[in-house]
Amino acid sequence: MAAAGFAWGSRTFVMGIVNATPDSFSGDGCGADVEGAIARGLAHLDAGADILDVGGESTRPGAQPVAAEEECERVVPVIRGLRARTQAPLSVDTFKAEVAQAALEAGADIVNDVWGLRRDRAIASAAARFGATLVIVHNRPAEATVDPLGGMYPRAVYGDVVAEVAAELQEAAGWALAAGVPAERIWLDPGLGFGKTPAQSLELLRRLGGLRLGYPLLVGPSRKSFIGRTLGLPVGERDEGTAAAVALSVAFGADVLRVHDVRTMVRVARMADAVCRGGPA
Repeated sequence: MAAAGFAWGSRTFVMGIVNATPDSFSGDGCGADVEGAIARGLAHLDAGADILDVGGESTRPGAQPVAAEEECERVVPVIRGLRARTQAPLSVDTFKAEVAQAALEAGADIVNDVWGLRRDRAIASAAARFGATLVIVHNRPAEATVDPLGGMYPRAVYGDVVAEVAAELQEAAGWALAAGVPAERIWLDPGLGFGKTPAQSLELLRRLGGLRLGYPLLVGPSRKSFIGRTLGLPVGERDEGTAAAVALSVAFGADVLRVHDVRTMVRVARMADAVCRGGPA
């Protein structure tokens, strides 16, 4: 299935996370184990994932920055190895144009930019050159705190968080269009947990319909700190909270879900689809 060829509205699609990092917040980073990362991706596909998202730099608050060269060394062999074994859509999770370019050359179909073109707009030009899909994730710089429940942004300030996120996503989509990315290859992501308080992330999820801007909507609630803060649970105990957020994301209009525990969340999404969209019983 080509990255732009999803039958939107037919069901909710699932993106499985492959962390080629040693310091992922979720504890599932493969580090330098390229074959381990490839095996994880293939296992995600066997469990029902529609897309694989390969990342080489942790985006958790307080994570150490990674140079583009090192990030390429982490993600390119994984993407190349997966492309040799599957035709499933492959995504690279990066906000650096240099990394996006290398990943696209290695066989990626999608660029998932966690900074939504606000760090490096050249990512849009790279996506356009390769005919790739571009995921624009909402994010804002904010002061982070880190404690035993993980990182968060307690002083992130918004007026109407949904209206402001929608306006900034629409602005970034305009940048992508101007760079030559076709509208049908732009996806939007509200960026739950990125530069937002837990309450703001919950409100975005609750009012997801306000982010229907004419583009497919990707939502990534998996194991994030707003779930941990709500339930008072560490990252290793957030799968039930993630399942609730996944089901509600489907109910509120998500097109794609980005998750760690693919087998469980595919089942949750399929059940939610059966209720919300209709399906066999």
